[in-house]
Amino acid sequence: MVSIKASAAVSHVGRIRANNQDSGYAGRRLFLVADGMGGHAGGDVASAIVTRRVAEADDDYASAPEASAALEGALIAANRRLAETVSEHSELTGMGTTASAILLHGDRVVIAHIGDSRIYLLRSGELSQISTDHTFVQRLVDAGRITAEEAMVHPRRSVLMRVLGDVEASPEIDSMVLDTRPGDRWLICSDGLSGVVSFDDLHEQLSADAGAKQVADRLVKASLDGGAPDNVTVVILDIGDPPAPATPPLVVGSAAAPLAFGAAAEPPRPRAIRLAPFRPHPVQETHFEPDSADYFDEIIEEDARRRRRRRWVWGFWIFVMAAAIVAVVALGYQWTQTRYYVGESNGRVAIYQGIQQDLGPISLHELYRETSIDVSELRTYDQQRVEKTISAGSLADAAQIVARLEESLE
Repeated sequence: MVSIKASAAVSHVGRIRANNQDSGYAGRRLFLVADGMGGHAGGDVASAIVTRRVAEADDDYASAPEASAALEGALIAANRRLAETVSEHSELTGMGTTASAILLHGDRVVIAHIGDSRIYLLRSGELSQISTDHTFVQRLVDAGRITAEEAMVHPRRSVLMRVLGDVEASPEIDSMVLDTRPGDRWLICSDGLSGVVSFDDLHEQLSADAGAKQVADRLVKASLDGGAPDNVTVVILDIGDPPAPATPPLVVGSAAAPLAFGAAAEPPRPRAIRLAPFRPHPVQETHFEPDSADYFDEIIEEDARRRRRRRWVWGFWIFVMAAAIVAVVALGYQWTQTRYYVGESNGRVAIYQGIQQDLGPISLHELYRETSIDVSELRTYDQQRVEKTISAGSLADAAQIVARLEESLE
């Protein structure tokens, strides 16, 4: 049986959001992040309800399958509780939350996941993403239509296909049982971190020789430094020895605040989660759409139209830029052909049209006329000048230079 060496949970409202709709839990055996959706008065309630219900599964179990069943059952029960809350408070219709959880059992971890919060594992210096996002753009990535880098900036990146909420009575939850070993570092985070901080930066921070709490704080700071347009929540679990001393479970984010209903919410308390009517928020909220083929096909076609428009726009500007470059080159070449200089050709003084330089394989000059004056017969000073070439502003100027060289021989 492996031991928990250290754990940490940190949550921050971010730089733009007015309230924190994330919740995090670091318990005795259970670790969870929930990212709420549904507006100013819905997302925080949803993530808090789910976190508190799932935290009840923080217990010891006889086997990993039993632990997995308990964790998945807690999430389904939390989903029912959300539906019941919406039926009693219609202003919360449409609220929901992601949920990503790890339950430690012996030398194994039970994982349950729904939504776009993420679970990562750092093992032997290598970082891997364990969970799969239940988002529209992830389906595009899986289908090979876009890259993971394009998904980071896709206009539909906020569209979730699966969440806990009042939409589905039995939502599909990803679950798995994996081995864990001393030295493993597990990260659970909301998309306020993974959507801002790159995979390589996550790897660097998690690989640092620092404690769980220090790394969690650094990750939150990295998100804030990147603009933190959303709430950011980080839960870290380190496996190894010596085991961490027993401490009370740590709850962060909206689940750490009191849950107030209706009139009980008055007078207002700064930290209370208030079940008030929905109020629009200036920041784009996470959007949920059922995982339906019709919706997927419709968005696929919309995405194809966007790509066609993007290709047309890029093609147009590439054509314009290419035409501008050709025009500049043509005008530049024409200008060089208005210039002349005096140099040497076959040991004789000659007049060249153009300029002395070449543009790669393109010659910017050509022999205009070779005179009968031998360079060797010129004075040493004039020989050096001709060998280095003498610039002339026009053909007439070049002719005058040749005439002066010829006079110097008399």
